[in-house]
Amino acid sequence: MEEAHIMDGIPLTINQVAMITKVPKSTLRYWEKTFKEFLNPNRNEGGRRTYYATDVRKILEVKHILKDEGYTITGARKKLGLAAA
Repeated sequence: MEEAHIMDGIPLTINQVAMITKVPKSTLRYWEKTFKEFLNPNRNEGGRRTYYATDVRKILEVKHILKDEGYTITGARKKLGLAAA
């Protein structure tokens, strides 16, 4: 899986995460809002998103649920154990 190349503790930018996960930056931002209880990357002093290996794994999980399993956003939220939006 793609996350095999990511080392825990190494911060990544949204550009790097988009390349690793093959998810567009705009989609990552949308998912961050839609799944805010699940996807919540840190922000640095300048307000830029800082992702770590755990964040990338969560993104890949959301991607799998939506793209491979065919869930809707509402269904994916339920599958992840999140309250209705």
